[in-house]
Amino acid sequence: QVQLVESGGGLVQPGGSLRLSCTASGIIFSFNDMGWYRQAPGKQRELVATISRRGSVNLADSVKGRFTISRDNAKNTVYLQMNTLKPEDTAVYYCKANRPPATTGYWGQGTQVTVSS
Repeated sequence: QVQLVESGGGLVQPGGSLRLSCTASGIIFSFNDMGWYRQAPGKQRELVATISRRGSVNLADSVKGRFTISRDNAKNTVYLQMNTLKPEDTAVYYCKANRPPATTGYWGQGTQVTVSS
């Protein structure tokens, strides 16, 4: 059974930082591309950052220079370091794993990030 478990969300003031973690089980982690997506109330889910199984990184323009994605294959975990957070970053953040060439994959249950003073 595949499980992706996110953690690290919470309430933070504008300008603050959070680090999200997503730990996977039931998959060969190193064979999978990993990604973080987010969905704000009333909006569609959008890509935040992806990291390929080879370590190539892709970041949404809205988070470049503020967010960093990384992975630790030994721990089956992908991270999203979020700095200089803004209120518009408020959303539920989801982790996704997919094994190329497939584009569909597995999703975590999500973790809430709220940026507010």
